[in-house]
Amino acid sequence: MSAALTFLGAAGTVTGAKFLVETGGRILHHLRRRLGDPRTVVLFVGYQAAGTRGRLLREGAERLRIFGEDVAVRATTMATDALSAHADRDDIVRWLRQFHRPPSMTYAVHGEPDAAAALRDTIDRDLGWTARVASDRERVAL
Repeated sequence: MSAALTFLGAAGTVTGAKFLVETGGRILHHLRRRLGDPRTVVLFVGYQAAGTRGRLLREGAERLRIFGEDVAVRATTMATDALSAHADRDDIVRWLRQFHRPPSMTYAVHGEPDAAAALRDTIDRDLGWTARVASDRERVAL
């Protein structure tokens, strides 16, 4: 039903999980319909991974491919990171300090490569643990 929503008037609000901008779902129907309207504002309230449709849009893409169709972007895009629910490096290290014993290996699997490397270095230096950044799509035995 949500995919069939039609906006009446000048403004509308659509919310959706950030991963849906990449993987599908009703948000793509709304974006396809609204991105061409310069009255539309798309507000990103969280992280958009490199190479994703959300990141392209957030960084000012002029066109976006949605459902096999090139959609012109005339909407304004804005972003705030103030609402992120993800822990930062200090929060993660504080949580790790509560472990009774360190794991044999700690993998940094989230965030941009530089941020993941910084987390790895902090774990190595501050906790004395063995840590590394997992490669994209790497599988590890736990």
